[in-house]
Amino acid sequence: MLLKYFYDRSLAHASYMVGCQRAQVAVVVDPGRDIDQYLEMADREGLKLIAIAETHIHADYVSGARELAERVGAKLYVSDEGPQEWKYLFADQYDHQLLKDGDSFMIGNIKFDVLRTPGHTPESISFLLTDQGGAADKPMGIFTGDFVFVGSIGRPDLLEEAAGLANTAEPGARDLFQSAQRFKQLPDYLQIWPAHGAGSACGKGLGAIPSSTVGYEKLFNPALQFTDEEEFVKYILSDQPEAPKYFAVMKRVNKEGPAVIGDRGLPESQPLDNLSSVLDSSTIIDLSPADQFANGHVPRSLNIPLSMLAGWAGWIVDYSKPAYLIADPSQLSEATRILRKIGLDDVRGYFDASKLRQAGLASESYETATPTELASRIESGEVHLVDVRSNSEWNSSRIKQADHKFLGRLPDNVAELEEGKPIVTQCQAGGRSAIAASILQASGLQVINMTGGFAAWTAAGLSVDTSTANVACNTGSAPCA
Repeated sequence: MLLKYFYDRSLAHASYMVGCQRAQVAVVVDPGRDIDQYLEMADREGLKLIAIAETHIHADYVSGARELAERVGAKLYVSDEGPQEWKYLFADQYDHQLLKDGDSFMIGNIKFDVLRTPGHTPESISFLLTDQGGAADKPMGIFTGDFVFVGSIGRPDLLEEAAGLANTAEPGARDLFQSAQRFKQLPDYLQIWPAHGAGSACGKGLGAIPSSTVGYEKLFNPALQFTDEEEFVKYILSDQPEAPKYFAVMKRVNKEGPAVIGDRGLPESQPLDNLSSVLDSSTIIDLSPADQFANGHVPRSLNIPLSMLAGWAGWIVDYSKPAYLIADPSQLSEATRILRKIGLDDVRGYFDASKLRQAGLASESYETATPTELASRIESGEVHLVDVRSNSEWNSSRIKQADHKFLGRLPDNVAELEEGKPIVTQCQAGGRSAIAASILQASGLQVINMTGGFAAWTAAGLSVDTSTANVACNTGSAPCA
């Protein structure tokens, strides 16, 4: 048997290829949309990729299942668990098998047994793997998808938080508790192969190592220590990371079937004369480093540096509009890969960043300043300080005069900030606040980015607020004082 591990650091996504070398066939479990990596590996190992197995309808990236089925005729093995609204709507267009608890299928001499594990999503399943090519008659590991991670467990609130399906978080948590109890009955020696690692928003506190065992997780995974359902529900629904808005789009796309990319190439270079004609109807994403953008950029463009594209494009880019990039040609391949992974397919072209600057079209800039330079202006109320960090960061400690507006939801809250004074954007180190500055400036507001962010503020010995008095108001559960 062959087991290959693929990891996309930009999305903290893990996928796997399992090959039966005797039969020279392979399956990919939870594939990403950039399928060439699997096809190249199969070819290198002398295998034919004949199948795709998915643990659930993913919310954080576009699945490669349909792309593989279309490209090489691979058979789909997908869940038939859960209510009708969580069924795959495109599977019947391809060779497929719908799976329920207790079902199994073979890839050469390798057996996959289906275990229903709802909670993260209603249709979630896991796959127990047994290599029957030798003497083994018991499974060696389990593909858990977004059910059990290393050091964590899948969150049950995404359908409610991201997809807007009311009253699904608590029932999901109770399903997840029952799934966890079932998981704890599995043999300790089983290896665990999850679909995500540290940095994923599909759970809290995910570990950074690629795999674990059932026994180790039973001993040390915080979510698996509960025997009381009510205590588990309380734990699993608290302190979860913010649910990206684009997760709702991904759920729909992966349920209905993503568009097939095929051999679609990279976005084409656009003449500079086209820029003014697309500004009103499109989103312009500038991939430049934040300091370069601050010094000069195209008016109304959004700054998402390439290194931050995977984490923030899905939050702040309008999926209903076409997009254009401002980029160096060397950035195009990776930027396009990332955007397609999160379903931003309608990128109609790019403008060469250096040519724009040389032509004088990067005509707008914004001010940057250190915490020491800004402290007296913040204290006097001369400027309006906006903290764009996460809820957990804000709850831990903050600058007293700050107004909390999480970056991911800032485009929806711009109207609340329209007042006649400069707005200072601030995050932990200055990266996210630079994105925020571009959003607010594109909306016509005067902005200043605090360089170094909250870390530089505290390093300078400036005062911070660690009280809990105004924490609840930040989530809307209580009025702010």
